[in-house]
Amino acid sequence: MECEGKTVAKNFLLWIDAVGGFWVCTGETVTIGQPDEGCESSPDVPILGDLLHRHARIRRDGECYLIEAIRDVRVDGRSIPRVDAGAKPLAALADGCRIELGPSVRLRFRRPHALTGTARLEFASHHHTQPTVSAVILMADTCILGPRPHSHIVCRHWTEEVILFKHDNELFCRTKGPMQIDGVKIRDRGRLQYDSQVTGECFSFNLEPL
Repeated sequence: MECEGKTVAKNFLLWIDAVGGFWVCTGETVTIGQPDEGCESSPDVPILGDLLHRHARIRRDGECYLIEAIRDVRVDGRSIPRVDAGAKPLAALADGCRIELGPSVRLRFRRPHALTGTARLEFASHHHTQPTVSAVILMADTCILGPRPHSHIVCRHWTEEVILFKHDNELFCRTKGPMQIDGVKIRDRGRLQYDSQVTGECFSFNLEPL
């Protein structure tokens, strides 16, 4: 049985009990910058730090990720030419590389699972989003939650993986065995809504739209 769902938001928060919170972006292009209450639109990843409102863009291009420098950006210590400098303002991101934005914001780019296009941005400086999360997930088609080191979100005490996946612009999850989505018993697979709560024998998490 599947519960009725809606088109999933481009960005949402994922709160996992006893694990942490995660800022999930599902678009192919993600903007990073300082939140500005005076602007109508917020960057996809608003970081409280010494950044401009639109400081950099990360784009998923097939199996690769590219970063575009709108303002000062360094990757593994190498400065990336800015958009307004006339040079090619793009750099490829590899698993484990260090991204520096402005004078002090530092992020770590991770591709923990070689068979999916989903990536993770970890905070390597004291900066954070608002609300504060453990990491930012750049979600391609799937996002793996589970106990293995290659999971996109490592949930050490879980006994089974839970996989979030997109289909026809909607979000689903699947796992082995029974679970409940918004109080409805589901077997193996179910559709999620913006604010769904999901529970199973060893896990519990909920979504919050942004």
